Amino acid sequence: MYELDLGDRVAIVTGAASGIGKESAIRLARAGAFVVCADINEAGAKDTADEIGTAAEAVVIDVSDADAVAALVTGTAAQHGRLDVMANIAGIGATGTPMATDEAELDRIWAVNFKSVFYGTQGAARIMLEQGSGSIVNVSSGIIDSPGTNLFAYAIAKISVAQLSKAFAVELAPNGVRVNAIAPGIINTNLGDPNSDIAQHAVALTPMRRIGQPDDVADVVVFLASDASKYMTGQILRPNGGQSMPW
Repeated sequence: MYELDLGDRVAIVTGAASGIGKESAIRLARAGAFVVCADINEAGAKDTADEIGTAAEAVVIDVSDADAVAALVTGTAAQHGRLDVMANIAGIGATGTPMATDEAELDRIWAVNFKSVFYGTQGAARIMLEQGSGSIVNVSSGIIDSPGTNLFAYAIAKISVAQLSKAFAVELAPNGVRVNAIAPGIINTNLGDPNSDIAQHAVALTPMRRIGQPDDVADVVVFLASDASKYMTGQILRPNGGQSMPW
């Protein structure tokens, strides 16, 4: 369908070396976009870009570095003349209860799972506001709907991503820039072991009776990046097999 045609558009995907980020980069390129595959894992980012071909390039970046993210965004826009899609997907996992979480662990998770999304969203918004168009897609987590005590730092960062996305959506919407978030269920990536007790418990509580795959989320990234979602902003989409169904 024409609405999913991303021809002539430029996208940045963080966390593109593996999992949801890699699959999203591949599918955005398949829809016609030129994709900047950004990740701290140089070999992984290059593998993703090589798999895509001439419609992609790899960039090594520490997304917790505000200056590096700003340079990624401005450099991409300068090189390609525009920035149409910013997919803030990079993230790290963590376990720990509230009482067992110290400041260093909180800062580590916060830097990658929240602050990097803020840097990417704010930086991309500056470019997109000048264009009068653009779509920013942030990855939150299904943990925001069913909190668990053993994922404390991870959960508070991800719920903050959801609120960040809504706040930016309200501010940017009058100028043609959309911001949405995705809150996946447990996905079969390096952050979601399908054989773990947590995953198996989640499957048992999921109406579709299976763990999610990276493409289940990547398809939503492409949808939010495209004109098929042109009247959507400030929304939290939940590819989770029906595990949670909030209002």
